[in-house]
Amino acid sequence: MAAERKPAVREWPLLPLRGQVVFPEMIVPLEVGREKSLKALEEALGRDKRMVLAMQKDTRTDDPTPDEIHRVGTLVEIKQVVKVPGGTMKVVFEGLSRCRVRRYVQESPHFRVEAEEVAEVADPSPEAEALMRAVVGQFEQWVKRSKKAPPEALATVMTITHPGRLADTVAANLPLKVEDRQAVLEAFRVIDRLDLVSEILARENELLDIESRIQSRVRKQMERTQKEYYLREQLKAIQKELGERDDRASEVEEFRKKIAELNLPREIEEKALREVDRLEKMPPMAAESVVVRSYLEWITGLPWNTTTEDRVDLDEAQRILDEDHYGLEKVKERILEHLAVRKLKDKTKGPILCLVGPPGVGKTSLGRSVARALGRKFVRVSLGGVRDEAEIRGHRRTYVGALPGRIIQGMRNAGSKNPVFLLDEIDKLSSDFRGDPASALLEVLDPEQNSQFSDHYIEVPFDLSNVLFITTANVTWTIPRPLLDRMEVITISGYTEEEKVEIARRHLLPKQRQEHGLREDQLDVSENAIRAIIREYTREAGVRNLERRLADLCRKAARQIVQGREGSVRVTQQNLHTFLGAPRYRWGHMEEKDQVGVATGLVVTETGGDTAPVEVTVMKGKGNLLLTGRLGEVMRESAQAGFSYIRSRARELGVDEDFHTRYDIHIHVPEGAIPKDGPSAGITMATAVVSALTGRPVRRDIAMTGEITLRGRVLPVGGVKEKVLAAHRAGILNVILPRDNEKDLEEVPPTIRRKLNLVLVDHMDDVLRHALGDKPEESETVNVTPPVPPGGAEVPLEQPGQLPT
Repeated sequence: MAAERKPAVREWPLLPLRGQVVFPEMIVPLEVGREKSLKALEEALGRDKRMVLAMQKDTRTDDPTPDEIHRVGTLVEIKQVVKVPGGTMKVVFEGLSRCRVRRYVQESPHFRVEAEEVAEVADPSPEAEALMRAVVGQFEQWVKRSKKAPPEALATVMTITHPGRLADTVAANLPLKVEDRQAVLEAFRVIDRLDLVSEILARENELLDIESRIQSRVRKQMERTQKEYYLREQLKAIQKELGERDDRASEVEEFRKKIAELNLPREIEEKALREVDRLEKMPPMAAESVVVRSYLEWITGLPWNTTTEDRVDLDEAQRILDEDHYGLEKVKERILEHLAVRKLKDKTKGPILCLVGPPGVGKTSLGRSVARALGRKFVRVSLGGVRDEAEIRGHRRTYVGALPGRIIQGMRNAGSKNPVFLLDEIDKLSSDFRGDPASALLEVLDPEQNSQFSDHYIEVPFDLSNVLFITTANVTWTIPRPLLDRMEVITISGYTEEEKVEIARRHLLPKQRQEHGLREDQLDVSENAIRAIIREYTREAGVRNLERRLADLCRKAARQIVQGREGSVRVTQQNLHTFLGAPRYRWGHMEEKDQVGVATGLVVTETGGDTAPVEVTVMKGKGNLLLTGRLGEVMRESAQAGFSYIRSRARELGVDEDFHTRYDIHIHVPEGAIPKDGPSAGITMATAVVSALTGRPVRRDIAMTGEITLRGRVLPVGGVKEKVLAAHRAGILNVILPRDNEKDLEEVPPTIRRKLNLVLVDHMDDVLRHALGDKPEESETVNVTPPVPPGGAEVPLEQPGQLPT
């Protein structure tokens, strides 16, 4: 035996092991495949067939260093070697004794070490005998309870009388961590080794006690659940015999009946019935049953095949649209076209309309009128501030409190498959770490895809192709381009004064009278008073503030009537200020007289069109061009382009050719707190600069818009209708527009076109010929301007209001 050999120090080849410990007196088969290990094995076979096996500290290392190998290992003898496919060897080792590595003699091409055998000395003391009995008893208990070791292992342990070999055999048969096995191997004293093995056995038996308690608790729970199920089935049978039905059975039958009545597509019906079967088998108080019940309620509550019949009477539809809204001819025409197509063809995909316009022009209320004209249900969903994709597509049912998205919720509220679905404020969508709702809307607002819309909650496709989607927005530049491309954009410009008067008379004033409890004979507002409110108390593209001012009149009138001062109240233009106070705005907002260096431009804002004066002053300096008023990059480039055009045409314009070296030019657009950008102010800034340099005033009754090039060409701009309406509101008589914008004048109401003189120009020379007057007297000059050089051309202009078109 190994214990009877004398300790010796010799050199042996070393083979590092991964995740395995070999004990003395044990026969272990191992596979050897690493190149170093094969060379060590080859040397051992060529000598005395003995070598050292030591475990490496990190099993993931393929080529360990001496510091990564334990110093205590086992001296073994090679008993059998078999070659296996793949270049590896299957070797049977027999452990001889423990050994301690003193030093590494070589590391390449394989490890060779100088090692000392550790002699195994039997300890006949009573303490060793007691430890042996304890280890045998603990091991017997572990084998009987764990079922992880064969019965013959216990028989082998019972026959061992040597204490050291007993400890090694028990450790070899236990499912220990490699660190615990190595600790047993490094315990040279027999007493210490037995004590360590006894401690390990005690820990393993304690773990078995815990596992047994857990299994017993689980088994009792399963038995209780099975008992409840058995009793519940018995109760069902008893109730069936007595002719009674429990609520759960009636609920399940009701779901099945609803599913059958819905006439669902086959795959959707199968999924719904599977969920009903799950609900039937679940305990009533189970948390999952609440989720399944809620899901079935949503599935059976959706209008899978319920539709409303469209009103295809175009005359009646037009009457309803005209009754609810004054103006808005483009939108009404598009709705009537859709109805005409439905009359010729039954199955059409719902259009996606996007109503774009400033606040207060009736975009949201128009959706309700469209539903009324079509005879459809109406659903409105506000998207302002929505930043979670689940708001559109719904939540997965795995989340607590999951719900379908707003689209499916709206369809359930509508109760029909073809409602008018208004997605309000689509330009106010945002996105964050929870996803991009605008991208989720791509499938909803695509007629080619929304017939198979998939919500994360209901998990089955829902047909949205019959829905008439209407979206509203104030601007389009915040809407992602792929989403905007799926919609048909209809621009709703600001109302004209005549339209506002009619809207106030037909809709707003009767509505406010009713809300404030007034009869028609108790409050009368003259047409001139309404015009005065529009001109002097509101400045907007829509009619929201106009409605507020009319509400103010109703409140004042109600107070006077209640206090008994008046039986009825009549509001005229003369007494309007007694109700609303002093006017807030000045009607006809144009300059009081022609001024040098001040030109009136036209701009478009979120609230509609507006006028914007451009001021220029010339000072002695070095040719610097100053731009103020929070101007954007495009607007600054337009000013630079106009400045370069003036320098290139200085002689023809009557400007000193060296002005750019002797004077600084400052261009300012008032209301400096408001950001401004765009190229449409190019000709306005250029006109103001020429006026300041030549001393010729700009006519106060002229407003202009257009982009300027370096050669003086006037290019077309956008928002022509809004700008012309703004000029009319400001009392401007003449408007200069690019000739290429002539086609856009069709959108301007004929009543406005008749009141304005619209001048179409191609070149900056035409703009200056119409806009600049004669040089004023010295006392009337507003800006400090350089003198007009001799020979400066003066072009006589027509009288104000008589410009040629």
